[in-house]
Amino acid sequence: MSTKPAARPRWLKPDEERAWRAYRRVMVAVSTGTSRDLAAIGLSEPDYEVLSTLSERPDHTSGLGEQADKMGWSRSRLSRHATRMEARGLLRRTPDPNDGRGCLLTLTAQGLTALEDAAPTHVESVRRHFIDRLDPEDLSAIERIARKLEERTAGD
Repeated sequence: MSTKPAARPRWLKPDEERAWRAYRRVMVAVSTGTSRDLAAIGLSEPDYEVLSTLSERPDHTSGLGEQADKMGWSRSRLSRHATRMEARGLLRRTPDPNDGRGCLLTLTAQGLTALEDAAPTHVESVRRHFIDRLDPEDLSAIERIARKLEERTAGD
């Protein structure tokens, strides 16, 4: 599928541009707040995402490609990040018997401890920067909007 813009771009209407800019401001503000809170305890947002998703997997293990897809990253980007996490003892990389070019990422005991220690800070940060600022109707609207955007993305 081509990512080239149409010959004549469909410029955003004022209300569309306001909505887009508001969405971007919210994403930056929430991400900045939660990133800062995690950094204070020695983890990055990507560290936390890798640790938390590995903790949910059988044997705390996932293929690098599968993990990269889940995070929306390229394999090479995740591979470099996993190398840094492995050096810190948070995960272990082993050859993937089903993919000669790939590897498996496995959460280590140290990584699980880091996740368990970080989880209370992370959830409190999510509450402070996002959940507690919204009412139940707002949260429902966000879920509904996310489902629409996910459906469209899956079909692209």
